[in-house]
Amino acid sequence: MKLRIYPLILAVAIVYAPLFSQSQLDTAAPASVQNFHITPVKPIDELRREALAAQPPKEEGKRQPDLVELVKLDPTIKLDIRYASTNNFMRAPFYTQARAFLQKPAAEAVVRANHQLKQYGYGLIIHDGYRPWYVTKMFWDGTPADKHDFVANPIPGSRHNRGCAVDLSLYDLKTGEEVKMPSGYDEMSERAYPDYKGGTPAETERRDLLRRIMESQGFTVETHEWWHFDYKDWDQYPVMNIPFEKL
Repeated sequence: MKLRIYPLILAVAIVYAPLFSQSQLDTAAPASVQNFHITPVKPIDELRREALAAQPPKEEGKRQPDLVELVKLDPTIKLDIRYASTNNFMRAPFYTQARAFLQKPAAEAVVRANHQLKQYGYGLIIHDGYRPWYVTKMFWDGTPADKHDFVANPIPGSRHNRGCAVDLSLYDLKTGEEVKMPSGYDEMSERAYPDYKGGTPAETERRDLLRRIMESQGFTVETHEWWHFDYKDWDQYPVMNIPFEKL
């Protein structure tokens, strides 16, 4: 029996090993540490080269962009720009600068939300704002197809590309530390859904508080990501592909 069972187990392990290695999740990681990773379907350098050579969608009749830097409007907003480091779902830097920009009306709404949260003992910590189009293309092209619900399709462009989407969470005003939510940032699982019923009561309460405050300022939560909020006028702005260095 042993001679028959062991080869079978080995065969199953070999067949399913690629599935297990596509993504990795560490539920014990603190909120400030990326707890979910994927193995990109192409090397990062190849993804970047192809994305930089491509062209974003052309649009007409849009408003003139007016990007502003969030921390210049409110220095109490914290930044943890994961894509400027290796602390992200692909373990590779995509930005050369850790900065966050939004269209001015959206940025002012984030500032108001940050002020509202202080009465609850929290402040906002930003993971991403305006995102150049080529980075969206890198995410899409590098993410396995079964995870495409969690990344934007570059063909129409994303709301991040328009400067009207923000990825954020809460930090504790007493400790200065980012708080735990039902899932980690950029976790590609049902735990990331804004209506996910799991998680601890405290995690769920914080997630729902964040959503309530952001919605009161004209944002809508993304259906697969509790941390992603789109500003109400996003469709009035064009897709942009300007790197941070030129802003």
